[in-house]
Amino acid sequence: MSSATAPLSAPTAEGDLEEFRVELTGYCYRMLGSLFDAEDAVQETLLRAWRGWNGFDGRSSTRTWLYRIATNVCLDLLRGQRRRALPTDFGDPSPPVAPSLGDAETGWVGPAADAAVLPTADPAELAVLRDSVRLAFVAALQHLPPRQRAVLILRDVLRWHADEVAGLLGTSVPAVNSALQRARATLAERAGATPGPALDEEHLDLLDRYVRVFERYDIDALVGLLREDAVHSMPPYPMWLSGAADIGRWMVSWPASGCQGSRLLRVSANGRAALAQYRPDRAGGRRAFSIQLIDVADGRITRLTHFLEPALFARFGLPDRIA
Repeated sequence: MSSATAPLSAPTAEGDLEEFRVELTGYCYRMLGSLFDAEDAVQETLLRAWRGWNGFDGRSSTRTWLYRIATNVCLDLLRGQRRRALPTDFGDPSPPVAPSLGDAETGWVGPAADAAVLPTADPAELAVLRDSVRLAFVAALQHLPPRQRAVLILRDVLRWHADEVAGLLGTSVPAVNSALQRARATLAERAGATPGPALDEEHLDLLDRYVRVFERYDIDALVGLLREDAVHSMPPYPMWLSGAADIGRWMVSWPASGCQGSRLLRVSANGRAALAQYRPDRAGGRRAFSIQLIDVADGRITRLTHFLEPALFARFGLPDRIA
């Protein structure tokens, strides 16, 4: 087990700090836009709490105290850091040719396994939490100044009272309310920041059809599942494609055509059903290649985001290779 996920226990019977790991990871993921950064931030939070336990005076709950530490850790990490984004946040779509892949020069918003960021909750609360880790929403949060980001997450997602947030941030209730208004106004201008449709049976059936045609690598059939204005991106590459026709042309060209013969496994990411892609390997078998997040609307796929980051597979409890 890596140091980022090694369990820690509080040194007294007051409670096990480890029980807060998942909800703190969800909070830090929304703040930082990266599951890897969130895990590091939570580990640092629990280390600081463990070391400072004797100085904890109990004037707030253990949970509130941990969120205060986690917020400070995230604000420290965000200080001077370039904003994380998605390829679609930069420039125009690319032509469907290999030279347009380009080099990654920024940090990207990444996916998160549901098990890592969504704590056990009642169905109504879980629905809100799932929507608050949607990729589009997490990406939109990155446009907010860090303190506004914290205020909006604590108030609108976690449902903290204004006075609680003011105490956590060491500010006033009017300042919290003002920051919340500004944050909401910014998100209202961001496409995709509003709640999206739940994945009903029709959407899940569309996902199953996508799996079948992708594994056959029937690109004509795959294009038929896309909405005409569908978008395709592949972090960490900055290129992105717009339009079903261009997506189809890209997928039959090299290097995309190397995906022929892939296998897709269903996973849960960012509050939605997602897919883990294993691509054929010259050495034999198939190797971890990408985590695919798929957005749908009105019976068609509207967005394909393929995260070409094999290191993510361990976060989903998946092996590096399959036979």
